[in-house]
Amino acid sequence: MSTLSTGGAVLTAIRNYGVDTVFGIPGTHNLEFYRSLKDLGTRVVTTRHEQGAGYGSDGWSLQTGLPGVVITTSGPGLLNALSAAATSFCESRPMLILAPGPEQGAEFADKGTLHETKDQFSAAAAIVETAVRATSASEAVEAVHAAFERFATARPRPTYIEVPLDVLEQQVEADSLDLEARTYQRPRCTDEALLEQARAALRGASRPVIVAGGGSRGAAEELRELVDTLGAPIVTTLNAKGVVDEHHPLSLGANLRFTEVREYARTADVLLVVGSKLGEAELWVERLEATGTVVRIDLAEGQVNKNLTADIGLVGDAKATLSALLDGLDVASQAGDFRAGVAGALEAARAEGLETSRESTLIAEDIVAALPHDAIVSTDSSQICYLGLLNAIKVSTPNSTPYMATYATLGYGLPAALGARIGAPDRPTFAVVGDGALMFSLQELITVVEQGEDLTVIVVDNGGYGEIRANEISAGIDPVGVELTQPDWPLMAAASGGHGVAVDDLGQLKDAVANAVEAGGLQLIHIDAKRYTTAG
Repeated sequence: MSTLSTGGAVLTAIRNYGVDTVFGIPGTHNLEFYRSLKDLGTRVVTTRHEQGAGYGSDGWSLQTGLPGVVITTSGPGLLNALSAAATSFCESRPMLILAPGPEQGAEFADKGTLHETKDQFSAAAAIVETAVRATSASEAVEAVHAAFERFATARPRPTYIEVPLDVLEQQVEADSLDLEARTYQRPRCTDEALLEQARAALRGASRPVIVAGGGSRGAAEELRELVDTLGAPIVTTLNAKGVVDEHHPLSLGANLRFTEVREYARTADVLLVVGSKLGEAELWVERLEATGTVVRIDLAEGQVNKNLTADIGLVGDAKATLSALLDGLDVASQAGDFRAGVAGALEAARAEGLETSRESTLIAEDIVAALPHDAIVSTDSSQICYLGLLNAIKVSTPNSTPYMATYATLGYGLPAALGARIGAPDRPTFAVVGDGALMFSLQELITVVEQGEDLTVIVVDNGGYGEIRANEISAGIDPVGVELTQPDWPLMAAASGGHGVAVDDLGQLKDAVANAVEAGGLQLIHIDAKRYTTAG
């Protein structure tokens, strides 16, 4: 009969759910989480900061559909990861954080022990969806199963499992624990009367519009079928970008921030909202108004009327519920041909983008022109991203542009790109970030090299915190604290074991991207926004 530590039991259970990669940093107190990883065949990604581990796990999760797993040590390690946990919470994405805690009976002891923290469990619990402090190996393993059940059946948000040091190191008989993965059923709306009301509304619609949010990412096939059945235009939030191929003639892209596109959705006679809370961070206004019938599908009942009241609210997983909706939608709507209107709205959106952020729009369009068509492009809370790239680029599959629209943190783009590359190794992967944002996670350049991954970073340098500079000027403040000294960016890549180059126009950019993809490894392309000449 084999024995293993509680830490080993926890990681074995996680591995049995298909998670073959973990992100984190080994520390004095978390060694028992690491002991079994080699034997389990689990890939270990050691980032240079626990925040990067969290963002890396999120990028990996978006590509694999599995929760990202982060291992931290106690105290500072855990606290460093909490910004990533908050990102997971705000964007409704699955993350599992493991950390050792103080021994049972030693909580709040204030004795000056290593990594002592007043109350690390409560700190984490204040950020995540669910926090568990396990008092035995069986409790710790059961917490893993409960986390995977929530990830499958409820709104996916982060779970924190803390194992006291004395419990973490205990040896237990493997046969005494239930370590095998369990199967969980995705919930669908079972209210046939409500489903038929929704079908009737869609059948009778003459100008339907679909708004898809992050909760729809697993329902790409069903959404495409619905778009084609109804002939209905679809617009997505940034978290659902690509859930229907954005080259589709009825795709309005992820362009809700633009007035014309929001107006297109507002004036629909039936507005179907799938898996979105319609938050102001993605809308760029307080709420999306609607003049017609509102049908909403959401996994969480509390979201069905969030920010926009539903006339018909269907509670269930997007994929399962859309499938049920389509089963009875045997009569196409009376909708007309909206392709010309969609094209016109997109032209108006580009014009608005040029008017409000010409530099970011034009540089972004040049970057898009240089990128491979099947690229994963991770972004950051940088002007080049939210004012340019995320609107300029058209992607064909969901999760091709890892981003965090609501939490809007800096430092996400690079580690998330690394995680995405590990999760989808057959796709060329890029991080497009601003100079201010890249400085938040610059240390992860060396992690890319250490992991032996091919990743290209495109850094668009506007000399500092461009948005905050503009905000200060608008507020009548003489810019302060926003002009940043810049390193030699190509040399930073070279110092990390990669290669860097500066480019000044589209021709150089296209050559640099092609060379980077061919060469592999860590590549960095520097665009000085003040010197760069755009094609537009």
